[in-house]
Amino acid sequence: MARIIGALTTSHVPAIGAAMAKGLQQTPYWKPFFDGFGPVHRWLEDARPDVAVVFYNDHGLNFFLDKMPTFAVGAAAEYRNADEGWGLPTLPPFRGEPELSWHLIEHLVEREFDITSCQEMRVDHAFTLPLTLFWPQGVPVTTVPVCINTVQFPLPSAKRCLALGRAVGEALRSWESDKKVVVIGTGGLSHQLDGERAGFINKPFDLKFMDSLVNEPEWATQFSIHELVEKTGTQGVELLMWLAARGALEGPVRKLHSNYHIPISNTAAGMMALTAG
Repeated sequence: MARIIGALTTSHVPAIGAAMAKGLQQTPYWKPFFDGFGPVHRWLEDARPDVAVVFYNDHGLNFFLDKMPTFAVGAAAEYRNADEGWGLPTLPPFRGEPELSWHLIEHLVEREFDITSCQEMRVDHAFTLPLTLFWPQGVPVTTVPVCINTVQFPLPSAKRCLALGRAVGEALRSWESDKKVVVIGTGGLSHQLDGERAGFINKPFDLKFMDSLVNEPEWATQFSIHELVEKTGTQGVELLMWLAARGALEGPVRKLHSNYHIPISNTAAGMMALTAG
């Protein structure tokens, strides 16, 4: 059976991609953020996962306001990136893992999750930037995108997203393969890009949320979506992807490394690496 070796989480602000494209990683503004990835790079070199299941949110590249599924899973042989208007370089296609995708979709439907199955799927910066942050020398893993709606109300609750992650974990552990899987959650943390609270950041809440993911992932489920927006900003609800990624890990987990830095383009940028057992 397949083995989940850990969960990685990171922010996915488009400015991060621009900084990488321009080679600005070691400038004073960006260094505290990029230096946080060193321990994770070394862990990935040793652990060598085969597949990455990526929880992310689409920003209008693949889905738009007229058609916004709550949960969607990619089932393609490859996932293409495209120009999103952020000035980010268009990346080569990311390899898919269709056998796992269909196993995952079938398991989630059995668990009564209503899934949109995507045999063609374009992926935006929320998917591409985390992968290039964790593997800056080239992404060696196959991928399965799992898209969660955090853009247009109604949004799935924190409780539902944690349950989704746990169902994904069940599916991965039942996949008849000897491959090693890493689960990735992207987005956040607290930030608001527009309106009266533009620039809002809630550091105490972010740090409490990150801490809770180690031993008490249910902590965030006490809050409704509207309460999470109040506490983290309209875009801070992207923490739902972090919660789903944590849900995929079974039993006790160990925090391998974490980093928290503000501001990155008016966003609280966080990163965590959790290992199973």
